[in-house]
Amino acid sequence: KKIDIKFLKEFNIKGLLLDVDNTLIDMDYNLLDGVIQWCEELKNHDIKICILSNTSNKKKVTNVANQLKIPYIYFAKKPFKSGFLKGKETLKINNNNEIAAVGDQIFTDVIGANRAGMISILVNPISKKDIWITQIKRPIENLIIKRYCKKYGGK
Repeated sequence: KKIDIKFLKEFNIKGLLLDVDNTLIDMDYNLLDGVIQWCEELKNHDIKICILSNTSNKKKVTNVANQLKIPYIYFAKKPFKSGFLKGKETLKINNNNEIAAVGDQIFTDVIGANRAGMISILVNPISKKDIWITQIKRPIENLIIKRYCKKYGGK
């Protein structure tokens, strides 16, 4: 399913916290095709956007944020709530349930958003290549996704 305006309005989402690695860019720092236009469309429909990344590489996150013309938080320490709450302050949205975190990892993006009382949107990673710690977690996440889909349907 696409994360488009109709989808966001349907769930009353007024702001998005976007992961960077393997969500907006691949491991070679290439921006996902169409993401600049997608962000512009969101902004045109008053959907607020902020990058929320665990990376400590400020230059990498700044580069992506500048291309998308959106604010960012790096070294967010997901899944701890503190980064998500900083994101909420940046978005200037009072209700946590009007904010969705978009990312490719269950153990950081989804769990963190849920702990903060926000909506979580799990996306497929844009590349098979991952940093070493994510490579360790990925098979467990894939098992969780497979069981979830078997129980609830979907893919």
